[in-house]
Amino acid sequence: MFLTGLAALAVVPTLPTAARDLDGVALFPLVAGCFVAASLLGGVLGGHWADRSGAHRPLAAGMVLAVATLLVSAASTSIWQLAAGRFLDGLAGGMVAVSINAAIGQAYPDRLRARALALMSACWIVPSLVGPPLAGLVAGWWSWRAVFFGLAVLTLVPALVVVALLRGRSWPPAPAPASAPSADRPRSPALMVATAVSAGAALGQYGVSGWDMRHLLFVAGGLVLLVVFAPRLLPPGTWRAGRGLPATVLLRGLGSGVFFTLEAFVPLLLVTDRGAPPVLIGLAFTGAAVAWAAASWAQSRLLEDRPRHHLVVAGALVLAAAVAIAAAGTLPAMPAFVAASAMVVAAIGMGMLAPSLTVLSLSHSPADRQGYASGAMQTAQNLGQITVLGLSSALLNACLGAGSTDSAGYAAAFGLLLAPCLLATLLAARTRIT
Repeated sequence: MFLTGLAALAVVPTLPTAARDLDGVALFPLVAGCFVAASLLGGVLGGHWADRSGAHRPLAAGMVLAVATLLVSAASTSIWQLAAGRFLDGLAGGMVAVSINAAIGQAYPDRLRARALALMSACWIVPSLVGPPLAGLVAGWWSWRAVFFGLAVLTLVPALVVVALLRGRSWPPAPAPASAPSADRPRSPALMVATAVSAGAALGQYGVSGWDMRHLLFVAGGLVLLVVFAPRLLPPGTWRAGRGLPATVLLRGLGSGVFFTLEAFVPLLLVTDRGAPPVLIGLAFTGAAVAWAAASWAQSRLLEDRPRHHLVVAGALVLAAAVAIAAAGTLPAMPAFVAASAMVVAAIGMGMLAPSLTVLSLSHSPADRQGYASGAMQTAQNLGQITVLGLSSALLNACLGAGSTDSAGYAAAFGLLLAPCLLATLLAARTRIT
């Protein structure tokens, strides 16, 4: 899990440089978004596989695929190959994450599961601090390809170990969870539904890269798939912000969408418009990780007596402030670190907003429904990231196609992010515990 986290976090700061070198800046939203779309599919695939034949097989397959996809990305000769590599990486990441959780449930006794899960979470701390700046240094001094190749070599050893240790093991599948009442639970998120949602997201991310008829058809096809299938993965009433769990799930999507879009566009702005070194981008990611952790600690210790929906409002307002900083960072007179600091401020907002929404989602669910609520929150996070990034990408490419400067296009894309921040602020009261 340590090397999986390192691989997941280290490559992100190098993607804008890779897109620029491969002459694919217009398709950067596809490169950034297809990982999220594929991870949703990978999670469902890994979960179904683990339930059917035990967690060891999807875990081993995911680890092998992780090595292969890093090599595919490292050897990219076009932006399309890089996008394919990132899609496969998301598929592998989703399978590994779900399989590890399932393996803990299937192989560990009750008294050790909490410790094992805590250890898995701790494995992400050092990668979040070291991975992005180290990758930025390697990309700046050598090549972005060296980051992918190096991570493939590092990941190869644990992948081979996992395959060797689990080969021939026969683990019993986990017991199927009790079915919930049909009035509260949407139809089962079958593999077909997850595949359709992932395909719709990928089509939409490609479609917003241009404004000719072909791109518009791709957008239309992606929207049809998302409109038809995405609601089946979420609680009923999510789109109309129904009180309780539906509104909580919706706000998780809005907040995650704003943060993920800033995390994608700020580095792209720094590389393509400001000429910032990759190490600055890596430091921004590290600062965001520290800020998120600090804000999360503060809301759990210093602000624990505050009503949770008030913390949601505060987090959304901090996200809005981060958006304003990012927009100001597009001005030529502003130094590059102004735009980079937007990622740190946004992480503070998410450190307050995300844990509060998680607590609210569990409070709105009975004990035998909390797994379902957690899954819905994760799905909303992925869908929110894909949707908000797609809309911002469409506006950015429309501005650039109309002849505006890069700075003006980025400023418009950042300005669009104020809408979900305002919506989250207004809807926060619908998440309150009555």
